[in-house]
Order: sequence, then C-alpha cells, then structure tokens
Amino acid sequence: MKTIIHKSETRGHANYGWLDTHYTFSFAGYYNPERVHFGALRVLNDDWIDGGQGFDRHPHDNMEIITIPLEGELEHKDSMGHTFHIRKNDVQVMSAGTGIFHSEYNKLPHTPLELLQIWVFPDKKNVVPRYDQKTFDPQARKNQWQRIVSPNEEGVMHVNQNTWFSRISLDAGQRAEYSLNDKSNGIYLFVIDGKVNVDGTVLDKRDGIGIWDIASTFVSAEISADLLVMEVPMGY
Repeated sequence: MKTIIHKSETRGHANYGWLDTHYTFSFAGYYNPERVHFGALRVLNDDWIDGGQGFDRHPHDNMEIITIPLEGELEHKDSMGHTFHIRKNDVQVMSAGTGIFHSEYNKLPHTPLELLQIWVFPDKKNVVPRYDQKTFDPQARKNQWQRIVSPNEEGVMHVNQNTWFSRISLDAGQRAEYSLNDKSNGIYLFVIDGKVNVDGTVLDKRDGIGIWDIASTFVSAEISADLLVMEVPMGY
C-alpha cells in the first residue's frame, strides 16, 4: 500500500472577496510541482462563493467536470443552451469534450454557496460535449457507500473515464470498507466533515489521502463524518 496525505492547511488558497477557495492540486495562481494531480484526478477545489457572485462565461475542453454543492444553490448556463440550478445533494457532470462555454453563479443574494469542483482527465478526447445532473437521497449514504459517479452503472452520473465516486455519512464509531472496482486504480479520500481513521491514519475536516496498490481499505469515524472517495486510474 502506498499513500500520500494532504492536510487541509497545506492546500493552496486564494481569497478574491467574492470567492474564497482552497486548491488540493495546482490550479490558477497556485502551483506546487509535487501536487499537480493524483492519477486521473486533476482538480479538487473547495469553493466558497458570496451571494449573487460567481464565475463569468468561460471555456473548457477535454475534461470531465464534476460539481458537488454542499450548501446553497448554483445556477449553471452553458453554450449548449442549458440553464440549470444545482443544490445540496445534487451532483452535476459536464463532459467538456470538443469545447464548451459556461457560467456559474450563486443566484441567492444573501446566502453563501459552498461546493466542490472536481476535474478528471478523460479516457478519450474530443467527444461531443454533454451535461447531466441528478439529486441523490442523503439517507441512502447513511453508514453505507452511495455511488454517485461511474463509467457505466445505471442511476448514477456517467463520465468518460474508468472512475467511480462514492459518498458516505458515517455515524461516530461506525466503520466501512471500500473495495476498489478496478484494482489497478487508486483512491483519493476527502473528508468533507468530521474526523476519521483510514487504516491507522487520522484525518480531520477537509483533509485528503491518496491510496494505491491496494484492493480495499477501511475507514472508521471518530466523530460523525461525511466522506467522498474518488477512485481513479493512476497512469497519468
């Protein structure tokens, strides 16, 4: 088993007033040659967006972009003609492919928006751009893994990569095993909230750990915890 630990306070940070963001991997003005990506996981941004503010229209291409709101409401508009709102317990997936423009705004003037924006390298380039979103029942992840992203499973968000995202809400004292879908992959576990022990490593809120060369791993909650596991190919 191999691991790499990223404590929350070691992440890159930028505060633009309307946007307060932390970067697990190199992004925008933050560059760390030792933290460019974890396998196919290229971006893990932890964003806080002030009420009524957001990202103006901007381009993307050849990237799988997954957005997970934690609090508040995000308005998405794109060059495919979509206008959608995504909220807590929703997951949004956008395959940028040959190219897409979009904007992202917190349309609630007095309520901050918290979200995770995640980029994954695709397994094929220049696909036709695609957008999808889905609401997931939070009770279905109570002390069990809830699949939210997959390359091929029904009822979850699809991406163009051999990657699986799963989320779990563990009560204090509860323990869960995560078994890899593809043993050549690695996993990146991100603690959204709480405190956990991952095979002997204690992680706090917003800490992350990358693990590879394993078939499975165990996580136990020292206090109630909300976790996101991103299983990705390592050959990137």
